[in-house]
Amino acid sequence: MSADHAHLPPGVEIIATRPDAAVQIPAGAEARTVRITLKPGDPGAPPHRHPGPIFGYVTQGEVLFELEGQPPRVLKAGDALFEPGGDVIHYQGANNLPNGQSQMVVTMFAPPGTPILTVVSAEELAERRHLRVAQL
Repeated sequence: MSADHAHLPPGVEIIATRPDAAVQIPAGAEARTVRITLKPGDPGAPPHRHPGPIFGYVTQGEVLFELEGQPPRVLKAGDALFEPGGDVIHYQGANNLPNGQSQMVVTMFAPPGTPILTVVSAEELAERRHLRVAQL
């Protein structure tokens, strides 16, 4: 434990921090805590965007996670995740386990009344394919 966190009581652990998060939160945003449960082999939502940044944690299993401009990666239970929302496409949030459930809990900061996600059209995916990093 670093000296910065020495003041924490026993059993309290900081998993991840995002010092730049405040500048990415839309003005007037509300916080929404969402649990995503993925059945074995579930591909998750199709490519989409979120209206604001998301900070979360994989609570169970493994999630194949891919954002525009980043290589796909496997997040395991205990791993934190962040996505900036806005214009960035979230390509994958799939269950990486064929025989087990995976789950994430995330907090999204978004303007009230906006949808949790908006699916990206096939045309836009084709236009932006140059921004996608090679697959695993």
